[in-house]
Amino acid sequence: MDIDDIKSFEDFKEALRSNRQIRQLEALRHRLGVLIGIPIAVILLLVAVFSSYYTVEPEEVGVVTRFGRFVRETPPGLHFKWPLGVEDVVLIRKQQVHKEEFGFRTERAGVRTRYSPSDYSDESLMLTGDLNIADVEWIVQYRISDPQLYLFNIRNPERALRDASESVMREVVGDRSVTEVLTVGRTEINAEVKERLQGVLVMYGTGLNVVTVKLQDVNPPDPVKPAFNEVNQARQEKEEAINQAQGAYNKVIPLAEGEALQAVTQAEGYATERVNMAKGDTNRFLAVLAEYEKAPEVTRQRLYLETMAKVLPGLERKILTDPSSGAGPLPLLHLSEEGIRTQGGQR
Repeated sequence: MDIDDIKSFEDFKEALRSNRQIRQLEALRHRLGVLIGIPIAVILLLVAVFSSYYTVEPEEVGVVTRFGRFVRETPPGLHFKWPLGVEDVVLIRKQQVHKEEFGFRTERAGVRTRYSPSDYSDESLMLTGDLNIADVEWIVQYRISDPQLYLFNIRNPERALRDASESVMREVVGDRSVTEVLTVGRTEINAEVKERLQGVLVMYGTGLNVVTVKLQDVNPPDPVKPAFNEVNQARQEKEEAINQAQGAYNKVIPLAEGEALQAVTQAEGYATERVNMAKGDTNRFLAVLAEYEKAPEVTRQRLYLETMAKVLPGLERKILTDPSSGAGPLPLLHLSEEGIRTQGGQR
């Protein structure tokens, strides 16, 4: 109310009352502003405090961005950052091994693993080098080697990994026959796909490192499984026959070679023995000859006695004669063991 509008005392009192109410309303509004502002300030302070630090776990690395732009990486531990959204942190499990499955999906892993019943043949059916079709299932295990590239260089690194893995696997399988893919070539395929896939991921700058590539189930398509199983069975029977023949060969041939070697060794031993005996007899004869030349009569008598000592025990009957007596044969004298025992009994 303006002063010009005051025409009486009542108008003056009314003006004072209006001014008093206005001042009361302003004071009340000030108090309300203070009461509302303090909790807001406290809340903002708490938010700033709690958003100014973060913790990085042992297997993680922290990627700090300021207004969405990469600033730094932080190792495990307690760290601080600008609060209130000025700086944000993305925690990346750098040491954890991640897995991508192709041709199948695992719904629940455990003692009894349960797989998804859905059809993923668009990933697993491949054309081999000999124009056959194989149903190839495999897994790729990988780690995040460069968090900065992983977050900012590729829009969807996992999708890029899946596309690159499928492309490389089809290329490698297409260079081999279906027999190699199903049997002996699995280890080589794993190693080659891992090497090629890693090169593609590095070229794209995904920040991913391939740990292992492993083929799971590799089978022919369902419509041709019976025919393939028959062929495979025939090949197994062929391999079994070859292995049996090789086993018989390994059993007989080494035995014959051993017997031949034994015969040769025995013949060589016999020859050596005969040669040594002949040399011994020669040396003995030469030694006896030397003694004989020194004393012929004594040596002759000794040789005669030694010979009789060897010959007479082998004779069953002995007849003794005395040429000097001029008479006939002497009475029979049994010098064998039996005769000696008989004569001893008669005595």
